[in-house]
Amino acid sequence: MNESRLAQLFKFLEDDPNDAFTLYAIATEYRQENPQKALEYYEKLLTEHENYVGTYYHSAKLYEELGQNDVAEQTYKKGMLISRREGNMHAFAELQQAFNKMMGLDYEDD
Repeated sequence: MNESRLAQLFKFLEDDPNDAFTLYAIATEYRQENPQKALEYYEKLLTEHENYVGTYYHSAKLYEELGQNDVAEQTYKKGMLISRREGNMHAFAELQQAFNKMMGLDYEDD
């Protein structure tokens, strides 16, 4: 975790508390060393910026890593719904592939 980058991001957040990208960047900074803290920021994004498609893949993956597969499943599904609605088929495909893998439906590796 880069402390100076995190400090800069918090300054950006102070200037614009509703900036989805800044919240996402903060979550990403916390991701490796403090997954629970990262999850707090991902959940804030999921609640307050539900159309910010990039959040779904990373938050669902984190839920998976934390053993919360039911929440991960719901997050993938909602992300697929939102990304399709937003016309972001790249994000949709990534979410679908990760969801299928989690559900044991990924046949490519067999």
